Amino acid sequence: MTAMEQHPNAPLRVADAGQVKWDDSADLLVVGFGGSGVCAALEARGQGLSVLALERFAGGGATARSGGVVYAGGGTPQQADAGVEDSPQAMFDYLQQEVGDAVSAGALREFCERSRDHLAWLERQGAAFEGSVPPVKTSYPSDQYYLYYSGNEAVPSYAAQAKPAPRGHRALGSGMSGRNLYAPLKASALRQGVRLRTRCEVRRLVVDGSGQVVGVEAWQLPAGSRAAKRHARLARWTDAVHPYAPALAERLRRKVRVLELEHAERRLIRAGHGVLLSAGGFVFNRAMVTVHAPRYLDGLPLGTSGCDGSGIRLGHSSGGAMDRMEKVSAWRFINPPLAWARGVIVNAAGRRYCNEEVYGAKLGHAMVEEQGGRAILIINRALFKEALVQIGPGKVWSFQRLPALLNLLFNARRGNTLSQLAERTGLPRAALEQTLVAYNAAARGEREDAWGKSRGFLASLERGPWYALDLSFDSKLYPCPVITLGGLRVCEQSGQVLDDASQPIPGLYSAGRNAVGVASNFYVSGLSLADCVHSGRRVGAHVASLVRAAQAAQGAQR
Repeated sequence: MTAMEQHPNAPLRVADAGQVKWDDSADLLVVGFGGSGVCAALEARGQGLSVLALERFAGGGATARSGGVVYAGGGTPQQADAGVEDSPQAMFDYLQQEVGDAVSAGALREFCERSRDHLAWLERQGAAFEGSVPPVKTSYPSDQYYLYYSGNEAVPSYAAQAKPAPRGHRALGSGMSGRNLYAPLKASALRQGVRLRTRCEVRRLVVDGSGQVVGVEAWQLPAGSRAAKRHARLARWTDAVHPYAPALAERLRRKVRVLELEHAERRLIRAGHGVLLSAGGFVFNRAMVTVHAPRYLDGLPLGTSGCDGSGIRLGHSSGGAMDRMEKVSAWRFINPPLAWARGVIVNAAGRRYCNEEVYGAKLGHAMVEEQGGRAILIINRALFKEALVQIGPGKVWSFQRLPALLNLLFNARRGNTLSQLAERTGLPRAALEQTLVAYNAAARGEREDAWGKSRGFLASLERGPWYALDLSFDSKLYPCPVITLGGLRVCEQSGQVLDDASQPIPGLYSAGRNAVGVASNFYVSGLSLADCVHSGRRVGAHVASLVRAAQAAQGAQR
């Protein structure tokens, strides 16, 4: 039998934790040392607990590879520097529209009210932020700007319900900011005494006779071994090539798994007061996506190899309830270039179905959930030329410029008349013409736009020639990134994992994308990282409170 067959995912059950020969122990075990894991470790260690983090790779997870945006508001110093007025109530009023019933109104309000404190706490750990705002809306700003509208705040239909404010706080530093956010947090944790075991995969939880999670069964590649070094190298290559060559990345991922199964050594590690599952989502687990969200299989998984659902499966194996597993965010960003957002998106019937200025995840949701994955962008020659200028060298990120350029050059079907365009795209001519007549009337100011588009995002498409770019979900030239949003159901006060009867499982916690949280309905840039901070710190603080209570009880008995 293989190592995995000998050690299935089902919990290792022991009668008495005191009778087990443990290889290591800590007050809090953190399984997955990404954004939520490092924040939980910092909070717990700051309150005097011993913390041991177990990480299958090098640490950082999706957080370190992200844009490093933390959604924060309510009047942060960075907002004040930019002359932006905001309040926790305005932040709450907006997020209610995005979060829905993923968490209770009370939990969302607490998230908003603690937002400024969380940002200040991150700064105390060494992260840095700045209040420079870009002049126009974009999916991700250049290195000149670090505070921006990272969601739908300024879209008229949302602004009517909540005073808009830029709340996307991007970690200061050059390049993609995920590493600028994570690196100082990891350094701070290690400096404060958090211990970290890397190349260490948790395969089973250990549960005692009372049903309490008391530890984990982990498998670690020997530090400094040839297998560990090869594992590190292959893991780096896998995540680096995945966006460009997913098939190659999958082959490398299988090699990584072979190393783990053949060379890792078993360790039993005791958790004195809790095990935190913070191992990310499940977008790289094709079997889980097939079961829970099959319509998103054509998307490009976004994250790292660790986003394979292992933490969710560990919690579920011990009775934890999974929730909102069908919730997946598809990112169909069409700005930059801004000219694309001034065109119109139509479905297979030639009809508009969304305001093109909305945040990419909102457009992606409508595309996949309501339109069978179809999204065809209609622009004219004037917007085509504007787009080429807007994605010129040095104006946008390469990950924004190259896909847009490829599609303008190789995925644009031209029609000198709308009838010809309809014929070349297979769109119904009459419907396409009606769509553009209505849109042009709104662009001329003769009527309100049917989808509530802002005046600055309207452009007359009366003069041709016209171009149609097929940006549908299954596009090979314009892959659509996806992330999973569901996870383990948790207590909103403690982060404890709940069972199907909504009762907490003793000793077991979850945070970040491993759990259901404020980002488990609709995605907004920065909301997931902000939830990692919030939910991670919540777990660290709760476990620390249990330790203090236990110590007080022991003192009273003496």
